[in-house]
Amino acid sequence: MAGRKLPGRKGAAVNLSKILESAVKAGASDIFVIAGCPVSFRISDEIRPAGEMRLTPDDTREVLRQIYRGAEERDIDPLLQSGDDDFSFSVPSLGRFRCNAYRQRGSLAAVLRVLSFSLPDPAALHIPDAVINLYRQERGLVLITGPAGSGKSTTLACIIDKINSTRSRHIITIEDPIEFLHRHKKSIVSQREIASDTAGYVPALRAALRQSPDVILIGEMRDYETISTAMTAAETGQLILSTLHTIGAASTIDRIIDVFPQNQQRQIRVQLSMVLQAVVSQQLVPAAGGGLVPAFEIMLVNSAIRNMIRESKVHQIDNVIFAGAADGMVSMDGSLLRLYRQKIISRQAALTYCTNLELMSKKLRA
Repeated sequence: MAGRKLPGRKGAAVNLSKILESAVKAGASDIFVIAGCPVSFRISDEIRPAGEMRLTPDDTREVLRQIYRGAEERDIDPLLQSGDDDFSFSVPSLGRFRCNAYRQRGSLAAVLRVLSFSLPDPAALHIPDAVINLYRQERGLVLITGPAGSGKSTTLACIIDKINSTRSRHIITIEDPIEFLHRHKKSIVSQREIASDTAGYVPALRAALRQSPDVILIGEMRDYETISTAMTAAETGQLILSTLHTIGAASTIDRIIDVFPQNQQRQIRVQLSMVLQAVVSQQLVPAAGGGLVPAFEIMLVNSAIRNMIRESKVHQIDNVIFAGAADGMVSMDGSLLRLYRQKIISRQAALTYCTNLELMSKKLRA
């Protein structure tokens, strides 16, 4: 998008290309460009300086200028006017990057997520088959939940790629911004980015229902209107995939219901009980050998869970998940225990990230 640009400055000490190359080579997940400290990388969940030179406000402004120029001469007005901007861009032969630019203390700053041109391998990322097999769902609502930076978008990309590789479908993704690029394989994949291709999630979702979709990916269900429209879309026979910043199936269901006014919540419980197919919650846990590994809770909705949602007995769902191993369900603590017994994570990590400390302590002693 052409528009206003930041003026460059002569003899700039910072070079975006070198920063990005160093980050990719170091295996960084995020890059921090903030005045007052050196360019820094997040590597295995630790933030490490990439050099000694502390950036000045002029330096960060220069990096932002280079970023916007590399993002197809993107208009910087949204950042200057609102103080925030979110978009993605690609660097040939290097990778794809998601940039969140913002103001802080009167200067420009940015955090960049390092992505990849190639889609991730689920096995290499320890994503279980039970999660990837959600691609077999034909309709309804499937949610991937977890804290920011826990890999929700990566898990969704793996599920979309599995559909794309095995089934002839029209897949529409609505993202802010687009993180992974999908080629047309067996399916046709239409990828739409907020601000660049459409004004927002809700208008894009409403338009998608007129575009003969089979699968719709919504990058994030952020608000009442998006959640309401997504649930209606799931009722019409499409498979809707999306994310929420919640941990645990029960808290995810409560979050959805609580978004609606009190006088609508009974109706929403009934609607949600009919369309919800699965909730996968994930969190990244420090691995014993360094790095991070995901732990998953997998809830597959059955008749018992549907009744609990309808009857406002969501607090009982954890018991169903715990007892549902034969049906493919996995509790978060069960996932952590498996990782510990496989010597992938330490005892302390299992205790730190578990949901029931007393029970986990007993199982680790057994």
